[in-house]
Amino acid sequence: MIAVLVIAAVATLFFFLFPQSLALLTRIVAIMLLVLSLDLVTGYAGVATLGHAAVFGAGAYAAGIAAAKFGITDPLLMLVIGALAGSIAGTVSSLVILRGQGLSQLVLSIAVVQLAHEAANKLSAWTGGSDGLSGIAPSPLFGLFRFDLWGRTAYVLAVVLLIATFLVLRMVVRSPFGMLCRGIRQDKVRVRSMGAPVYASLVRMYAIAGAVAGLGGALSAISTKVVGLDSLSFTLSAEAMVMLVLGGTGNLFGAMVGTIVFVWFEDRVSSINPFHWLTIVGALLVAVVLFAPKGLTGTLQDWWRRARK
Repeated sequence: MIAVLVIAAVATLFFFLFPQSLALLTRIVAIMLLVLSLDLVTGYAGVATLGHAAVFGAGAYAAGIAAAKFGITDPLLMLVIGALAGSIAGTVSSLVILRGQGLSQLVLSIAVVQLAHEAANKLSAWTGGSDGLSGIAPSPLFGLFRFDLWGRTAYVLAVVLLIATFLVLRMVVRSPFGMLCRGIRQDKVRVRSMGAPVYASLVRMYAIAGAVAGLGGALSAISTKVVGLDSLSFTLSAEAMVMLVLGGTGNLFGAMVGTIVFVWFEDRVSSINPFHWLTIVGALLVAVVLFAPKGLTGTLQDWWRRARK
């Protein structure tokens, strides 16, 4: 309950402090779901991947195509479609990525996201190709709350979705299945020698993570009303990994904190210095890796433990 209250309090504070930036805040929540999904497979299960945007984009395109091509405009139904598409994409991609180990696993994950990107580009009749998929017009939430230009309805929906997802993921990572995945991350050989189904467990975790990332993609499609190839880009995958490292791996709060800090810092710095903002962001990341190797959340937890002692 404390975690839920903290998330709700911060979201409410942002709603009143930044009423003109609700679209950006909704985008942050959508990316936050992607980073939470990545934390499941990397931070908790130990699977190295740089292609996680493939499941995010699958959810975004599935929700967008359902609305633009088939007239399914109910936002909750679009979220369900996005989650299902993300889970399917996560399961299929895991069958490829989990065949490798270490560096080969990273190469396979990059290949997966590049193939998904190229497929979306070629299937322009369904996806809009390089022009993007437009014509997404979600109907009012519960028939009452319209998705206005200020993004208030989308932001409230995003916060509720984030809290619900956070609660579910906390149960997942603290369940026997979640502890098994942690054991696989620490010593896969020992877990396999104990008779536990290592490969099947990782595929299950990938399916769960895919559903979470698909929710983020569907939320992005609902809030922006357009889906572009950037939702399937390698750049998004790499940035998600950076956000996770920045906040702290194997920590749900770390995934959220890293996303907020990175996206906010990127937005502010790029508006102040549009020519050298990447250099400043790179310097920030180098400083975090050198002086806070456990990420921002892990470092703060260490400081808190020392202060209590």
